[in-house]
Amino acid sequence: MSAAAYFNLFLAFLVAALLAFVLTPPVKTLAGRIGAVDVPKDARRMHHVPIPRLGGLAIFLSFLLTTLLFCEITAELRGMLLGAVVIVVLGIVDDIVALPAKPKFLVQIVAALFPVMSGVRVSVLTNFNFFSENPYMSLGVLSIPLTIIWIVGMTNAVNFIDGLDGLAVGVSSIGTFSILAIAVLVSERDVALIAAILCGACMGFFPYNLNPAKIFMGDTGATFLGFTLAVLSIQGLFKMYAVISFFVPFLIFGLPIFDTAFAMLRRILAGKSPMEADRGHLHHRLIDMGFSQKQAVAIMYVVSAILGLSAVLLTTTTVARALLGISCAVVLAVCAVKIMDDHRAALLRAEHRQRGSQKENRHE
Repeated sequence: MSAAAYFNLFLAFLVAALLAFVLTPPVKTLAGRIGAVDVPKDARRMHHVPIPRLGGLAIFLSFLLTTLLFCEITAELRGMLLGAVVIVVLGIVDDIVALPAKPKFLVQIVAALFPVMSGVRVSVLTNFNFFSENPYMSLGVLSIPLTIIWIVGMTNAVNFIDGLDGLAVGVSSIGTFSILAIAVLVSERDVALIAAILCGACMGFFPYNLNPAKIFMGDTGATFLGFTLAVLSIQGLFKMYAVISFFVPFLIFGLPIFDTAFAMLRRILAGKSPMEADRGHLHHRLIDMGFSQKQAVAIMYVVSAILGLSAVLLTTTTVARALLGISCAVVLAVCAVKIMDDHRAALLRAEHRQRGSQKENRHE
């Protein structure tokens, strides 16, 4: 990429960041007027006072305006923007009236069809049959349902981790920056430009969402970021013709993907709906272990940054090293979760014993 291209990336980043920063205060006022306010009414919520939750609208508007200003509107980009509009409208309604899970899921599928029908598809994957002469396999008609599953899954994965001040927007920013770095390394200029704009929009909103948050991005922002990152990863990561092309997006978004998969599996095993909200996400477990909100968010930032850096490094290394690095990351993740669960169980047992001793003292 030329020096002019790098300057264009930096300028697009700054414009998106400035727009998001300027648009967030009026969006906050609008949220209060239309009733898009998060009232703390259960144990899942970490805040204690009502907070506006329409901040994602500022992120979307800054992204949309900057994209129209800097990007050439191709069929694929048009499909992504149209799908994003559907997602944002759904998010705004949900932030006001709290829609049921099934209608939201159906609308998300409709939104995913826009980029898919515009040509954004996971059409080729690594062939894991090492005895085959062809290192890649064509998905054929399966490319459409698999792409929809990826987009809808990522849309909800980012939404699921949006439970602490600054968490979802920070993790999304790290993932976006990782995509930006990879796109620059492999000279995917268009993908790099969109990633720079999205990263700038997140950064402009970031100061308002840090603990203590002045505004939440709500479902409007979380689902928009998940949707856009999913589409962007298809354009810039799944299309890399290498074995790691299958692993890189899963590594970059490893934290929200793992948290979502773990949450759904936990709910199913408990006989509950996989979409039923609870207080068992990774960030909740960190809070229960005694960490403050800022500490829990910082830990998850570090994990996301390590995964993102690993993904960037894997794009410039050999297949054997890539597979070894991914295996190590998986083992470390499993060990970390096991340690967290054991520590959490120990704290709960200690709390239970303390309550038991207090009851005995009262009886005496």
